[in-house]
Amino acid sequence: MPLKKEEKESIVSKFGENNTDTGSSSVQIALLTSRIRQLTEHVNNNKKDNHSRRGLVMLVGQRKRLMKYLRRKDLEKYEKVVNELKIRGW
Repeated sequence: MPLKKEEKESIVSKFGENNTDTGSSSVQIALLTSRIRQLTEHVNNNKKDNHSRRGLVMLVGQRKRLMKYLRRKDLEKYEKVVNELKIRGW
């Protein structure tokens, strides 16, 4: 299930430079984290849904790559995003 429009707008306004900034790494990481949390709940309730599990693993990998990039480019922003979203950095 995709993110609701209001939820996406609130994430973009919180992590983006402006309200239309959907492409920055911090916004993408925040959006992926929200989607990962939704899918994690779904996979926990539906143990045999391997298609969604594969999608979840792919999203986690994509977020990991974005976090690696952000850490390399802007360590301060990386730490802020990790602390704000309460996710483990690597």
